[in-house]
Amino acid sequence: MALGQNHTTVMRFILLGLIDQADQKQLLFAIFLLIYSMTLVGNLGMIDLIRTSCPLHTPMYFLLSVLSFLDICNSSVFTPMLLTSFLTTDQSISLVGCVVQMALMILHGTGECLLLAIMAYDRFVAICYPLLYYTIMSKHFCVQLVVVTYAVGVFISAVQTGNAFSLPFCGPNIIDHYFCDIPPVLQLACSDTTTANIILLFFSTLVTVPTVSVILVSYAYILVTICRLRSLEAQRKAFSTCASHLTALSLFYGSVFLVYVQPNPESASAYNKILTVFYTIVIPMLNPLVYSLRNKDVKAAVQVRVLNLSQKGIFQKAI
Repeated sequence: MALGQNHTTVMRFILLGLIDQADQKQLLFAIFLLIYSMTLVGNLGMIDLIRTSCPLHTPMYFLLSVLSFLDICNSSVFTPMLLTSFLTTDQSISLVGCVVQMALMILHGTGECLLLAIMAYDRFVAICYPLLYYTIMSKHFCVQLVVVTYAVGVFISAVQTGNAFSLPFCGPNIIDHYFCDIPPVLQLACSDTTTANIILLFFSTLVTVPTVSVILVSYAYILVTICRLRSLEAQRKAFSTCASHLTALSLFYGSVFLVYVQPNPESASAYNKILTVFYTIVIPMLNPLVYSLRNKDVKAAVQVRVLNLSQKGIFQKAI
């Protein structure tokens, strides 16, 4: 990668990984392999369930299927390489590999932020304007929102990744993390990173502030609308439709906030790694559980799906 500078370019980075205790790596390999398997099975199962169950052919579940797809992609950016690091002594990653991993991380991370805001808006329309819900949240409009989500994700990813790797890397190449995150990569640059950090902060704010604002405003209106309902049963039903989304929001933004919004993030490397594992690897596994265990429609669809598969199996055996 040509940087246009008279420096010896670093061609490989060394990832220090999650831990350095060799005796714990086999156990962690088994744990993360289980988590990754559950992530794939849970999210692919959710996508298939929404695709094949007519009662789930609604805007909310269409957006949920997109979230499941993003979770699969997001987890796949980190977990396979982390699993490999537990089994091999070579912890290096090429410059190109680091660029690709960072670009995909930003793409899917930005996409998830935007999608969670869109899902909050969907709940706002469903509860505050129920008679206009299917008119406003039409299939065409939902598809447009998803396309815009990916377009913004690609743009932010290109800008942020280009911002990081336009700097010269000619000195240390050790990244104290298990993946190529932006802050630790910027710390390795052998030039002033003030401008790069300002650009990082600006575009991170450009994504988070509008999305969090949409979420807060949407749920403020939802709360006011629910409080105005006279029936306690109607209030309970309205709130139950938001409970799963609120749980997913709390898990994602809570862990991201704890990682990136602190006075001196460099002083808590091990702490940050654990939290980063939570929102990059664990949350994609938890989302299908959150939306299935707390959702009557999904549980009913699962029961119908299992019954249909059982009947199909019995029929095939009879033949």
